[in-house]
Amino acid sequence: MHRPRVLFVCVHNAGRSQMAAGFLKSVAGERVDVVSAGSEPADDLNPVAAEAMAERGIDISSNRPRLLQDSNVAEADVVITMGCGDACPFYPGKRYADWELDDPAGRPLAEVRRIRDEIEERVNHLVLELAPA
Repeated sequence: MHRPRVLFVCVHNAGRSQMAAGFLKSVAGERVDVVSAGSEPADDLNPVAAEAMAERGIDISSNRPRLLQDSNVAEADVVITMGCGDACPFYPGKRYADWELDDPAGRPLAEVRRIRDEIEERVNHLVLELAPA
């Protein structure tokens, strides 16, 4: 049975894409392969994003931002972009979606929680489509 591979991409790979990957891994487990990357990765993970995820029982604190590679896109079945614009390469036959989400960088925890909750809702819908229980 084919496990779908989902790639989450944002600019810095320090907040939105890391939170989305954390939720998808938590909800779908082994039913989905998950990768996240950034077009211009930050040096470190956004600590407020990690704190917000910890409130949901998901530890992303040891994750490190990584640079988006063409191979990440080539190997993905679904590519979810989050504000990276044209930096994400396009491969025919892939499913693409752009999730318009605020960037949590520099925002207080209350605002990051709102972003986290929106990501969680979108990931839950994605799991229902790709890998229902």
